[in-house]
Parts: sequence; C-alpha cells; structure tokens
Amino acid sequence: MPRLTEDAALLVIDVQNDFCSGGALAVPEGETVVPVVNRLIEAFQVVVLTQDWHPPGHASFASAHDTGDAFTMIEMPYGPQVLWPDHCVQGTSGAAFHPDLITDPARLIVRKGTNPEIDSYSAFFENDQITATGLAGALADLGVEHVVMAGLATDYCVCWSALDARRLGLNVTVVEDACRAIDLDGSLASAMASMLESGVRISDSETVLAS
Repeated sequence: MPRLTEDAALLVIDVQNDFCSGGALAVPEGETVVPVVNRLIEAFQVVVLTQDWHPPGHASFASAHDTGDAFTMIEMPYGPQVLWPDHCVQGTSGAAFHPDLITDPARLIVRKGTNPEIDSYSAFFENDQITATGLAGALADLGVEHVVMAGLATDYCVCWSALDARRLGLNVTVVEDACRAIDLDGSLASAMASMLESGVRISDSETVLAS
C-alpha cells in the first residue's frame, strides 16, 4: 500500500485496554476501531500513538475525592473536570495498548495525564491549556502540517486534540469510523459542532486511504 506523504501524520489517540470492552472506562464498541486504525497505520509514514498514563490517585479520579461520584463534574484550579473511574494507571494492563493494535510503526508515543494534579485530554496540552506535552514541537521537526486523527474517545481526547491542533495552525482530519464516543450528556454532538466550527474536516477511512 502506498504511504501518505510525510507532511501528514496519523495521530492514534488512546486505543488502550481500559477504553475497550471490559475496561475500567470502556467506550461503547471502543475495540471496533482497531482494524480500521491498523489499516490507516499501514498507510502513513509518520504515526504517533498516545496513551493516558495516570499515576495512582490522580486528581481526575472520583476515588481521589471524599465527595463526588464518577461522571460528575467538579471545579479544579484549571477549570471544570469530569471525575472518572480509576483508569489507565501507569504500568497496569488497563493502560496498555489494545493487543491487536499495530504499534511497531510508531515514530513517537506520547504519554499524557502524568501530572497527578492535572488531567490531559489533548495530545498537545494538559487541561490547563498551557502545559505542553511536546508533541507540537516533534511534529514541527518532522515537517508535519496535516494531522489525521483516530481513536478514543471522539468527544473527549480526540476532540480536544483536534481543537488544539487547529489552534496550533495544523490542518486536521478526524476519521469518524476510526473513532468511538462516550457521549456523556450530549458530549458527542457538542464535540462534533466544536470541531466543525474550528475547521476540522470530518471524513472516513476509505476516503482518507483513497487520497
């Protein structure tokens, strides 16, 4: 299969066991993206994978708070924060990539959410929108101008990554059939509207591979 040019990178967001069926924070049908993502990986010269990689007791975990159930919202110093079940704890099987995901072609693996006090949905910035992960600089060094995104979940980590990439001046395509959503209280519709408004292109894997 011909590989897409080096100015385009595939960014695979958080295809990890805890976000798939049976995981601590399972995205409905999350594992069904794996075959689609694998086909995309084979087509790109530049592939970047991300992992949620939380220390135990992370501030975004409901278990770290005396009050507040999972999936409720609290206010953190950096802004609103959903409290999540404990997930993707560093070194656990839940934090590992899905076993069927092709990982060898990756140029870079970005681990995010490592600061115990700040969550990090985006592959580019922590949720304070200030602290950078280093991904933007790495893509610039590789000459990447267009980021194609796939993974989990559409309405959180994919969306935040896409919006930040646009804010950084990158062209962005989200591959809809290579993503799945949590859809918490209408979050999917809101995320899609925000991405489209920011200039993110929504496409499908066959169109991307044909290009």
